[in-house]
Amino acid sequence: MGEKLGVYIHIPFCRAKCDYCDFYSLPGREGTMDDYLKALTAHIKETAPLAKGWQVDTVYIGGGTPSVFGAKRMTTLLKELRHCLDLTRDAEITCEANPESADLDFLKAVRRAGVNRLSLGMQSACDGELHAVHRLHDFSQVVEAVKAVRKAKLKNLSLDLIYGLPGQSMDSWRKSVEEALKLEPEHLSCYGLKVEAGTPLDGRVSRGESLPGDDLQADMYLWTVERLAQAGYPQYEISNFAKPGFQSRHNLKYWMGKPYIGFGPGAHSDFGSRRYSFVRDLDAYIAGVLSGGAIVDEDQLIPHRERGGEYLMLRLRTVRGIEEWEYRREYSMNFDPLEQKLEEYERQGWAMRKDRRWYLTPKGFLVSNQLIGDLLGVQEAASLQSVLPKLKVTARRDMTEPLEGKEK
Repeated sequence: MGEKLGVYIHIPFCRAKCDYCDFYSLPGREGTMDDYLKALTAHIKETAPLAKGWQVDTVYIGGGTPSVFGAKRMTTLLKELRHCLDLTRDAEITCEANPESADLDFLKAVRRAGVNRLSLGMQSACDGELHAVHRLHDFSQVVEAVKAVRKAKLKNLSLDLIYGLPGQSMDSWRKSVEEALKLEPEHLSCYGLKVEAGTPLDGRVSRGESLPGDDLQADMYLWTVERLAQAGYPQYEISNFAKPGFQSRHNLKYWMGKPYIGFGPGAHSDFGSRRYSFVRDLDAYIAGVLSGGAIVDEDQLIPHRERGGEYLMLRLRTVRGIEEWEYRREYSMNFDPLEQKLEEYERQGWAMRKDRRWYLTPKGFLVSNQLIGDLLGVQEAASLQSVLPKLKVTARRDMTEPLEGKEK
């Protein structure tokens, strides 16, 4: 059995940019889609020898809005992927889509091409909230899209929701969650709205528009965790909930620190002990792949010890959390200082321990950036403490060695 690998493919096209979106996506560039397909397939062929001996067990096609790329192009892309890479028989193949472009013909075509999981951008059940951030669809189109998903015989559906939208209240958020549950998806992603610098929403806020405050968003989040658990969707990551057996296998690769390769402008990879990304420029990416130019934006070797910090940062996003001997065995680092900090979190209701495994509670997830940042500081201090005695021993040896053979 080969080692397992994830693949991410970025489709940067969309019909319109939502006010909160900071992803690399481009409206009005439909004329470059065919050239982009050529570049993608060429890049996959070029990369395939590096993945020899690896089995691809997850593929995630994200965007942008992949459903605007067209059924024919998607079919060609997936065919080339299967031809070049060793996909497992049960590979999870996810495609993102928006309700206004997820029609039955498209869904049937991508299902025949191998897509077996669809992630649909619902965001809200309230049309006013959708229009406030310039989404192109209304809730009735979400309902129709879900019907089309089921008619196309796709049996693994995820719905995205956002809390903290302009004009949103606790009542309207509850309505969105309840309407989503009525659609019976297998998976739900519930994200807190983040105002990214440089987006239209950032401009609106800087001009004085108000959004739901932190306390209200915290109430929305905690209510959601409890409500979805009651409905049969236990939380498995900060923002993700699923029926048993329907967790996103691809996204779990990110959170568990497993290898993946990305394709497309702005796509990231973590493979061969290196982390690298490609330029966030569609034209430069196409020209670079097809004409032999540079497309790598950043590239760095990740030392194994540094992976210990990633272990904390990523695993603590999940309900699986971290485990003492797993940490000691993989990174040869002392867990005791971390445990002392985690015991403080436990007393605050931010963390829990089961046997030797520690994980954050929903209340802890709300302040996870601060908690994980503090743990990383503790880890760094402990790492320095372990190095200092060795430095002192080396210094003493240098001072006591005879001077023969050295410059005087």
